[in-house]
Formats: sequence, C-alpha cells, structure tokens
Amino acid sequence: MKKAELNIGYIPLLDSAPLLMAQEMGFAAQEGLDLNFERAPSWSSLRDMLAFGRVDAAHMLAPVPVALSLGLGGALPPLHAAMTTSVNGNVIGVSISLAEKMRSNGATLDFRDATSIGHAMMTSKGARLRIGVPFPFSMHAELLYYWLSALGYAAPQGLEIRTVPPPLMANAVASGEIDAFCVGEPWGSIAVERGYGELILPTSAIWNFAPEKILAMRKDWIADRSELAQRLIRAVWRAGRWLSDPDSHTTATEILSRKDVLNVSREVIDRTLSGQLIVNQRGEERHVPNFIEFHKGAATFPWKSQAAWIARRMATRLGFEPSGAMSTARDVFRTDLYRKALAETTAALPGASEKVEGAIDQPEPAASAKGSLILERDRFFDGAVFDLYAEGCS
Repeated sequence: MKKAELNIGYIPLLDSAPLLMAQEMGFAAQEGLDLNFERAPSWSSLRDMLAFGRVDAAHMLAPVPVALSLGLGGALPPLHAAMTTSVNGNVIGVSISLAEKMRSNGATLDFRDATSIGHAMMTSKGARLRIGVPFPFSMHAELLYYWLSALGYAAPQGLEIRTVPPPLMANAVASGEIDAFCVGEPWGSIAVERGYGELILPTSAIWNFAPEKILAMRKDWIADRSELAQRLIRAVWRAGRWLSDPDSHTTATEILSRKDVLNVSREVIDRTLSGQLIVNQRGEERHVPNFIEFHKGAATFPWKSQAAWIARRMATRLGFEPSGAMSTARDVFRTDLYRKALAETTAALPGASEKVEGAIDQPEPAASAKGSLILERDRFFDGAVFDLYAEGCS
C-alpha cells in the first residue's frame, strides 16, 4: 500500500525530536505515512509556511495558535494544536560579563532558585536588560514576563525584548546585541560551548511542567483530513513515548546529531536528553529532573487550561478582555481530536480536559478512562495557581 505523504515543518531544536523520530523509527510507517521535513529559518516563517499550505503540519510554539485566535500575528488562517509534543526544555542564560557581575554582587547561581537569580540578573545589569527570545508569541516570552512581573519588575515594559532565531542566539550574545536570552536547547548549551554565555536557570524552575511545543495544523486541514491528522498524532505520540525511555537516548542522539537533522554534537544532545547540563566554561554541571519531557505525566495532552493560561497572560499584557480571550483560546487546543486519535491505543487519557494549573506539588494519580496516569509536579515558582473558572472563563 502506498504511504500518504505529509510535509512537516520544523525548527532545528531538540524538541522537534518526536516528529523527526516518528519518521526515523518507523512510527509514521506503521500509520501508513511518509513524512517529508522542511527546515524553517525562523518561527514567523514556519508559521507562515503552515498557514499558507506549504506544509501540512508543523512543530510549533504553543502560544502561536492562541495568539492567532486573538487576532495577533496577522490575518492568517486559524491554526490548532492537535497535541502537545514537549514540556519544558528551555534555558535562560546571560553573557559572560553579566554572569561575572552577578557573582561579584553575591549571587549564587544554583540553577534552582528563580527568585534570587531573577533579582540578581535585574539588579546586576543596571541599565535596561536586553534579552533575546525566539518569537514574541512563545513560552519563552510568556514565562519571562510571568517570572519578572511576579518579582516586581515591569515586564515587558522594563525590558528590551529582541527576537532572535534560536540558531543565532549564541552569536547575538557574542556580538553584544543582547545581555541575556531564553531559548530552547541545544542553543543555550551552544552559547556555553562557544564561550559566549552562561546558563543561569531552566524555565522549569519558573513553571515546573510548562507546555512548550505543539503539533500544529490548520483548522480547515483538520476538518478535511481528520483521518490523516489522527494517524499523525498516533505516530508522534508513539515517538514521544519511545523518546521518554532512557534506553532510547543513544539511538536518538546518533540520529539527531546528524548534519541533515540538527547538526549538533552528540555530547550536547545527550546531556540535554538526560537533563545533565554544563552551564559555564568552567565545566560546572547542573542536573535538572524533567528538563525536557515527551511523554510522562500526560506531557502530550493539549490541556485547555494551559491554552487559557497563555491567553490570560496575553490579554493582561495587551489590554484584551480576559474572559473572552480564555474562552476563545480553549477551542484551539484540540482535546477532542487527540482523544479520538488515541482511543484505541494504550494511552492513559485524562478524564478531564482542564485542570487547575500549578496545584500539583508532588506526582499524583489522576482520573483516567484506562491505564494508570500520574501527573507530574507542575508548581509555579511563586506558589500561584491558575483556575480558569476562578479567573472568569465561561
């Protein structure tokens, strides 16, 4: 039987692995699919490639379809999140000179304490902090704004935010264009490897289990090609489950390091998958549990409450009516499609499509129609919780 060909867009980041491995490890073939990959130079170009039909689906920043649903990002066709493909995986880093100033001011860069590290970064810079993020509508930006606002700084008003494509982030630090950055791996580690920057915090220290990337599709494509969309979801879900097994890391590292895939050293990829990061040129290491997650803890479930959190943050910052924004955003995270795609698999599907975000302090069981589902710690660094209904979502 001839396989159905699908064109998939991606940015060369480690968290594109579930899509890449779906093809490489035969999970796509099991679903009768042949995936052709197109690498994009930036998130805006990838968004437009998907919106205008150059690709059928894409590895995408979780806030992008939310932003489009709120009228942000141009008059483009609506995009939906068919599933989450990764949780966490980002790092915050600073230039070598800023790191040294932070230390001289008494900061202990322990990679855990978001409160003290945030204050040290902001007070040590003195002048307005110039910080690079990959795209204005990204979890990188939303988590930075949340973090610094909670610490009492005007964010984004008190920052100079610059959009820098992930592969260029290290060079932006080296040239003095930015003082700090928030980026997905391996590009933070590349800045360290080249001697341009130092990592000071994983974004999981801000929100322990934050959605990062999604499998994005056009709304009309899902309606017209629902069966194909479900087959792709199953292939990517199986790839994420495979990646979550430490025994897969050697094989995954070999494939992902190839020049035609990520073109990054095997050592950097292996450290990222294991959460064992080298944070500076002195070779100091920090271990981050759940640094990046592709399966465990319902990591691939497109929680509507997470879409609402993103929308609430955008609405607050940009002057939208929060209740309507949250209600609109909930519809772009497609729990219905995800449930239908995985109904006949062994996936432990959550009994609900929403939850109170930030309320889980330790891994705990959750209601599931079948199987055993354990949700992971998902606390915000400041102890806040987000209940979309308490926030006024109808």
